[in-house]
Amino acid sequence: MTYVVTDNCIKCKYMDCVEVCPVDCFYEGENMLVIHPDECIDCGVCEPECPAEAIKPDTEPSLEKWLKVNADFARTWPNITQKKDAPADAKTWDGVADKFATHFSANPGSGD
Repeated sequence: MTYVVTDNCIKCKYMDCVEVCPVDCFYEGENMLVIHPDECIDCGVCEPECPAEAIKPDTEPSLEKWLKVNADFARTWPNITQKKDAPADAKTWDGVADKFATHFSANPGSGD
């Protein structure tokens, strides 16, 4: 089992999760984070830290798409180990449904 970052992180990208991860398995895209499934040790400390509730265990139903998104982009995006400021409009995007189709960016973030 691993944890995955899901749709609600898009354009929210709070990064509270990054600070608590003991194995530094978060990777930064332009407008969301992902977890590398081969690096995640399933400790679960990141899940309650996410204000957007975008981190889920991969055992929850219907998360296959997100496991693939996390795995694919963790290979190309830079690692991030330090919390940065969330986007100024993060609260506006928190809870907006189906952001992946219209707002997801495959571009990498800046990392550490």
